[in-house]
Amino acid sequence: MKVVILAGGKGTRLAPYTNVFPKPLIPIGDMPILEVVIRQLKSCGFDEIILAVGYMADLLRAYCKDGERYGVKIDYSVEDSPLGTAGPLALIPGLENTFIVMNGDVLTTLDYRDLVQFHRRKQAVATIAMYKRLVKIDLGVIQCNGYQEVVGYIEKPVYHFTVSMGIYVFEPRVLHYIEPEEYLDFPDLVIRLLDHKERVMAYPYDGYWLDIGRLDDYQQAVEEFEKMRPHLLYEAKE
Repeated sequence: MKVVILAGGKGTRLAPYTNVFPKPLIPIGDMPILEVVIRQLKSCGFDEIILAVGYMADLLRAYCKDGERYGVKIDYSVEDSPLGTAGPLALIPGLENTFIVMNGDVLTTLDYRDLVQFHRRKQAVATIAMYKRLVKIDLGVIQCNGYQEVVGYIEKPVYHFTVSMGIYVFEPRVLHYIEPEEYLDFPDLVIRLLDHKERVMAYPYDGYWLDIGRLDDYQQAVEEFEKMRPHLLYEAKE
């Protein structure tokens, strides 16, 4: 099965680091986050990887090469101008069977094989890996009515959201909903699928997950990597 890793963004929220490196090559411990992801995929039996690149593509090519040192095959798809998170899929040939799409900056212990099995059991056209995220507001939240009268006051509330982990399983039919060279993000693609009555599933996951797109999450990943290393980098059992 093929895996598309999205590695073309500028990672502006991680500046100034991303002024020098593409975000997937920012180090977590002694290796870049992208290498962690590739090694995990290989351990789970996925050895056909396509890197969708744009920003600093040459550095990504120079580091990952053809994937031989990881025991995988790596191909590259280059976007000449930004196409969003879903748009680059229309540029990639050969996505003729079920495939995974994921961000190149996700640190997680998710078992990709179990995600794919869930997708197939549910006979979905698309499956989104889903995580429960707590969001703490470190301020007092004022609740007003339409006349600016205070009707409630919540001190530092915590809200619960189910969020996308940035990992998807797609059937090739999804590509019919993406126009060539169209700028398209995943939320818009999912809405397009739902508008056409396609079956989209959410895979709940409650293990370890971090999206390192923000500086505070990146710092957390750096601090936790050595402790989590045995769970992130392992030889999967058949």
